[in-house]
Amino acid sequence: MLIIEVTNAREVMRKRLGSLGNRLIGKLVDADSQVEKALIEEMEIAFQEFGIEAKILSVQGPTLDGSQSIKVPIKVKKERNVIVNEE
Repeated sequence: MLIIEVTNAREVMRKRLGSLGNRLIGKLVDADSQVEKALIEEMEIAFQEFGIEAKILSVQGPTLDGSQSIKVPIKVKKERNVIVNEE
């Protein structure tokens, strides 16, 4: 199982949206959701290319408590099943 915590979502969105977008982050644009969505799409493509079937979940709730443990009150925000289409 992999857990990926994006720690610079706001900075990523600032770079992508420029100075105008910088003012919109947090008001009209949810940086975390946008970066998660882009990562899920890229992971799905990569998994299919490698023949990996997986369930990718975007969840709300868990937080990293240092590097030793995770607090896990999980609410699933989005789920996508990756299926390999054999040709």
